Amino acid sequence: MSSRQSVDSATASTIPQTSRAPDAPPPADSVTADAAVSEPAATGVYKRHTGSLARRMMLIAAGWITILLLGGGFALDRTLTDMVEKNFDDQLDYLLTAMMASTEIDNTGEVYFSRPLGDQRFMEPNSGLYWQISGEGHEAYPSRSLWDRTLKVDTSYTDTDIHIYNSDQFADEPLRIAERSVVLPGSKTKWWFAVAASRGEVDAQLAKIRSILIWSFVILGLGLFMMATMQIWYGLSPLRRVRLAIQHMRTTGANRVTDPLPLEVQPLVDELNALLAHSEKQAEEARTHAGNLAHALKTPLTVINNAATAKAPDLADTVIRESGTMRRHVDHHLARARAVGRRAVGHAHTPVCESAAAVQRAVERLYPDVRFDLAGNRAATVAIERQDLDELLGNLVENAAKYGGGSVFVTVDAEPADKKLCTIWVEDDGAGIPEADRSRIFDRGARLDTDKPGTGLGLAIVRDVVAIYGGKVTLGESADLGGLLVQLSLPRAA
Repeated sequence: MSSRQSVDSATASTIPQTSRAPDAPPPADSVTADAAVSEPAATGVYKRHTGSLARRMMLIAAGWITILLLGGGFALDRTLTDMVEKNFDDQLDYLLTAMMASTEIDNTGEVYFSRPLGDQRFMEPNSGLYWQISGEGHEAYPSRSLWDRTLKVDTSYTDTDIHIYNSDQFADEPLRIAERSVVLPGSKTKWWFAVAASRGEVDAQLAKIRSILIWSFVILGLGLFMMATMQIWYGLSPLRRVRLAIQHMRTTGANRVTDPLPLEVQPLVDELNALLAHSEKQAEEARTHAGNLAHALKTPLTVINNAATAKAPDLADTVIRESGTMRRHVDHHLARARAVGRRAVGHAHTPVCESAAAVQRAVERLYPDVRFDLAGNRAATVAIERQDLDELLGNLVENAAKYGGGSVFVTVDAEPADKKLCTIWVEDDGAGIPEADRSRIFDRGARLDTDKPGTGLGLAIVRDVVAIYGGKVTLGESADLGGLLVQLSLPRAA
């Protein structure tokens, strides 16, 4: 069997492609749209945002403080009002009970007090505290404080228990009245006892309480708003420090945010530093690729220039030979550039078996006599763009078909024990590669068999693309077929 060599990258055109090549010119309308979006961002005129965090936090704080203060104030007002009114009603109840305990029936059937009531206001006209006893067929028996007025008592119903209510029967003096109807010993008449007190005093107390509550809650609300404002200003200060740190990086050329920050902000800074490191890595890779390509093209261009200057008779052969060398270098670096660009787009999610089956169908058209076998985990997915996975598998499978003995086995994730890496085995029944040559076969242009056409870039592209995605590729000997075993380990899709 002949020795194995790298697959010709020119045959990659037979592998299915899933997207437009990155170096191909985009449609005119997409160019216009991209320019329309990027130009305002570059000039700083068009700045999209979703509002101020401080304003949101202030609105939330103001809303909740207002709701809580209104709810708490209402509850406290009702509680204090009920307490004041209950105390007022208890006094009326006490006076009404004292009246009934002091009332007796004389010989004529009229009521009188066996002892005077203790409150002096009952003796002063229009004092604001009144009592009255009324009975069917009897004239009302009022307190001196009523003077020429009479309490209107509804005698159409019986209040066996004390009945307290508000009354406006005196136009200039709102009253609160406590009533009860009883039948006194020695009398068959039903008597209605009533004690009335002016609500002016209790209303004044309630107004004073409400005034104190309102001013207290206004001061409390302003204090809470000031506290929320200071809390928001102090709490958001780390974000201002991040902005200043980024501004400092832009103006001074620093490449990291190193200021100590709170735990809640530190993950954002870590992600920012990781993004900066990623951008630096990409920029460094781009510079390296550009330098390598320039260095690789320098020698062929010098050879062509010298041959042309010297008017060498083999100038045409020299141009053809050196242009082929330059094309190999350009193809290699373009493949790396495409992989780097697609890797930066986002997290891919590519089914391995679908890509392997597509590659198998394409290679079968080139090598109809080769027997292919695809097995393994059909659900395995990797975090690699489909186009790059097609290129990796296309190079490896076609390499195995070209230099093998007629059998190619592809096994996908047969032992899914590793949660981070998905392993793909590509085996053939060829002569394999000696262990001493396995490390240099990945070099650009390295070929162990020069009898078959090729550029020697296939395995070099595989190595570079796998390295870009954080995977690894190793060469060994197939235990089943006896030829070369390529073990490809790629990161699993999340």
